[in-house]
Amino acid sequence: MRPIRVLVVDDSVMFRNMLVKGLDSDPNIEVVAQAQDAYEARDAIVKYRPDVMTLDVELPRMSGIEFLRKLMPQYPLPVVMISALSDKVFDALEAGAVDFVNKPDNLNREQLNNFLTQELATKVKIASTAKVGKLKRVETSSITTHINGGVERIVAIGASTGGTEAIFDVVRRFKRDIPGVVIVQHMPPGFTKMYADRLNNQCQVAVKEAQTGDRVLPGQVLIAPGDRHMKLVKVGGMYQVECSGVERVNGHCPSVDVLFYSVAKIAGKNAVGVILTGMGGDGAKGLLAMRNAGAKTIGQDEASCVVYGMPKVAYDIGAVEHRLTLSAIAGKVYNLLSK
Repeated sequence: MRPIRVLVVDDSVMFRNMLVKGLDSDPNIEVVAQAQDAYEARDAIVKYRPDVMTLDVELPRMSGIEFLRKLMPQYPLPVVMISALSDKVFDALEAGAVDFVNKPDNLNREQLNNFLTQELATKVKIASTAKVGKLKRVETSSITTHINGGVERIVAIGASTGGTEAIFDVVRRFKRDIPGVVIVQHMPPGFTKMYADRLNNQCQVAVKEAQTGDRVLPGQVLIAPGDRHMKLVKVGGMYQVECSGVERVNGHCPSVDVLFYSVAKIAGKNAVGVILTGMGGDGAKGLLAMRNAGAKTIGQDEASCVVYGMPKVAYDIGAVEHRLTLSAIAGKVYNLLSK
């Protein structure tokens, strides 16, 4: 199998050279070209036909986000954004980027090497398998809602690569009558609060980054912080979340499995579990535990996934009861909650 052909775009010569050196150290990756701005990148794309592009958010003459918006309709290409701590990265994901990494700041040589050879290289490999253009925002169709009252219900959602836009597609369709929603999206610390704030401004429901002790309330969505696992607990007969622990589970913190296992234990048949686009198998066994505990479970289908990894593993082990296209998931959640 030939190496993944990568175009590196960054305006800093020093940082660009570090990116090239780090990626080229992986035998499965070959940097075929580099560029300092969008215009050089455009020419390199035409000439070298890369499989993946890494792209800085901030570029001279034309920003990385503006470049993405012009590029994707004409030349769909898997793109991994390199961003400082800024909510602009979510504009890039909305514009069609597959994923992002947090641009390192003041790292020692060992930390920088880890960033280049592990985190960035891993994201590039995942991006090379992604189906670009799967998450195009469309108008929200109306959902007839009826929630079966009398019991405290909960909705748990897990996602990874492609998940920021997939989660938005589901949550924007929720109305204020939706039971409490808890979400794990694989994302670095700092970005999860920005993402929660962004959803809060775009959706009918209230969305916030979770903190230990937060109640799970109807009409509210809690998103796990980027450096803590989130579990469902019950205190005084009411659902709350606990955010603790930094050890990686299935290679991730937060982990979808950690959340789903806790929901299976605490909520059982009163829960609905949803697993969305993402690489790997995080969440699959936890979703199976939820189904075995009587919860209703949903998996995103292959056709609408950016990366059909987590939902596929969940489906293959029997964790998914309903396999649906992304646009149908919110309606199905309401349907299951009405029974």
